[in-house]
Amino acid sequence: AKQTGAFVNFDMEQHSFKDTTLRIFREILSETEYRDWPHVGIAIQAYLRDTEADLIQLRDWAKNERRCPVWVRLVKGAYWDYETVIAAQNDWPVPVWTKKWESDANFEKLSAFLLQNVDWLVPAFGSHNIRSIAHAMALAESLGVPRRRFEFQMLYGMADPIKEAIQSLGYRVRIYTPYGQLLPGMAYLVRRLLENSSNDSFLRQGFSEGLSEEVLLMNPTQVSAVRIQDSGLKAHPWQRVGAQPLQFKNDPPTNFAIEANRTAMHEALALVRTQLGTLYRPIVNNKPLAVSKMQASVNPSKHSEVLGEFALATIEDANAAVAAAQAAFPAWRDAPIEERAGLLQRVAQQFRKRRFELCAWIVLETGKPWREADGDVAEAIDFCDYYAVEGLKLQGEPQHRDVPGEDNLYFYEPRGVAVVIAPWNFPLAILTGMTAAALVTGNTAIMKPAEQSTLVAAKLMECFLAAGAPPGVVNFLPGLGEEIGPTLVNHPDVAVIAFTGSLKVGLSINQQASHTAGGANLVKRVIAEMGGKNAIIVDTDADLDEAVKGTVESAFGYAGQKCSAGSRAIVLDGIFDQFLARLVEATRSLTVAPADHPGASLGPVIDRESQDRIHRFIEKGKTEARLVYRADLGPLANEGFFVGPTIFADVPENSSIAQEEIFGPVLAVIRAKDLDDAIRIANGTKYALTGGVFSRSPEHLALVKKRFRVGNLYINRKCTGALVDRQPFGGFKLSGIGSKAGGPDYLLQFVLPRTITENQMRRGFAPES
Repeated sequence: AKQTGAFVNFDMEQHSFKDTTLRIFREILSETEYRDWPHVGIAIQAYLRDTEADLIQLRDWAKNERRCPVWVRLVKGAYWDYETVIAAQNDWPVPVWTKKWESDANFEKLSAFLLQNVDWLVPAFGSHNIRSIAHAMALAESLGVPRRRFEFQMLYGMADPIKEAIQSLGYRVRIYTPYGQLLPGMAYLVRRLLENSSNDSFLRQGFSEGLSEEVLLMNPTQVSAVRIQDSGLKAHPWQRVGAQPLQFKNDPPTNFAIEANRTAMHEALALVRTQLGTLYRPIVNNKPLAVSKMQASVNPSKHSEVLGEFALATIEDANAAVAAAQAAFPAWRDAPIEERAGLLQRVAQQFRKRRFELCAWIVLETGKPWREADGDVAEAIDFCDYYAVEGLKLQGEPQHRDVPGEDNLYFYEPRGVAVVIAPWNFPLAILTGMTAAALVTGNTAIMKPAEQSTLVAAKLMECFLAAGAPPGVVNFLPGLGEEIGPTLVNHPDVAVIAFTGSLKVGLSINQQASHTAGGANLVKRVIAEMGGKNAIIVDTDADLDEAVKGTVESAFGYAGQKCSAGSRAIVLDGIFDQFLARLVEATRSLTVAPADHPGASLGPVIDRESQDRIHRFIEKGKTEARLVYRADLGPLANEGFFVGPTIFADVPENSSIAQEEIFGPVLAVIRAKDLDDAIRIANGTKYALTGGVFSRSPEHLALVKKRFRVGNLYINRKCTGALVDRQPFGGFKLSGIGSKAGGPDYLLQFVLPRTITENQMRRGFAPES
């Protein structure tokens, strides 16, 4: 471009990319080769609240560091709905002005800034709003800015009379239009047409609704009800106007687009690395136990890095933990529900206080990239807050079914000692969730974490102790499942076993627990979530941009190590080849890197055993289907337990890679004749956990909702990332025994219902008339 004399402009899209785009722009144009190249610019959006600060930073850089001007294309902004929806979903501050007149006013304010700094920021005003254009003209004239020092930019085929008028006055007008493939270009034009025909659009109000010039050209800061009836605006569905705040609210994920959060995460990783090498011991009755055998915990991104050691609990330790929990049970059972709920709320506060530190431990011990690790902590907070609220509902006021002369009381009481056996893939969230549910309902708990994530579990125990958990109420028992697991499962004093993990282990626990041990006076309750082989159906009319994005995120997020991961893509024949080609290219763009690298799309798998198992599935897949993509890992292959994203196509529906849970970044793409065939294939496994569908047909979506039999069905989005309360999580068939975690009936599994009936008839009694 520099050699041919072409002008290059950097575009600006959603807010999350803004800081990165600006930084890349400045870094490239600070290089010697491009430092003195003036024919380059960047789009800046006036509807963002922080745009003025961005322009100041851009001016100072151009003036003091680059010493050469750049163009700035000032636009209102094109993603208002997207930005407001994403902010509402995540409970983040809304980054855009929420009223049209505010964006218009900011456009004028920023126009003045640019025209006052034309030596370093050359303005290009992208607008069809006559008021905005006229304001820039008048201001430029008052400041004495030459007309060749700025320009107006307008879309080809839109508002041609305005273009001609501007040009006739001697101003520069640049016409732009999409160029390239037909469909993306048409999509761009349609989006522009929708913007300019919206209710608040200047073009619509001026040419279609016929508002007067006085109203159209009014100063945006003085907009009256004549132009925008603020009081009459309907609230979006997510705005609870006048409603009471909800009792439970999901904790917002960390926005790593904000530099301060990235800095905090870097600092937390550095802090945690100063704490490596610590020995973590079992804790029973709030006291550490003696150490016999130890095991090291290593960083799966760099298996030569030892993070710490943990003592392996013995059978004697397991029996001691059950005894402590059993002894603590009566007092905890009889404690007011407010006290039990308060413990959970204080644990949640510990999580918030130590958020980045906990994220760092999760990144290092389980190989989760930053956002995945932060989501783990946020979910743990949610479980504590949600179960505290639900516990108060369940065990707050007993239910009365009284009649004259007789009181009937219905209430719930805890079962007893709960053993919580958790997996490594959500090392904080799942262990916290199952334990919190047990505790808030009045049970006492023994936490048995997975060996691969014991250090994170030890941090959870630290939070329980800091929150004031009474002795024996919650106990920490790290160890090998095959050594202490049978003791915990078969112990006659254990009333509840809450398990999340593999199908094999879950079925074994259920079988063992079904046999009433000698001396036991109870029937054990088993709550088990055991995985899935989840399918995403892609219909012929699906939005392929969204379908490809959702499939890639579902299949390869956290290296496919989620029980909810989309490991099968069932694509209808009419779009199979097109979808597959785009899927491969999108997957090729993923960055495989150590999990502590902020740019990692996916990190390692958890350990050598998992890596070997996944490799065996890949080799098996080569004999069953067509390998279309496998990432080259380069030097990473020898540094950690990495497996690159892998895609097989034309996969037979009954093959091993289409039926068995691989728990790794391996995706089977299956061809279906039609939607009926796709649903049949999707239902054709022993699991029923999650599923997804991408379609724009209301008729097809209605059919899928009715016939696609899974616990969590996601439409036109990824099939992972369930949030507490919003999407209670759990499946059936061989995916689960029990209710949905994070849902309104989950706590019922940890309690026993009781009824007390009391005769109130006495001599002289008479019912009220």
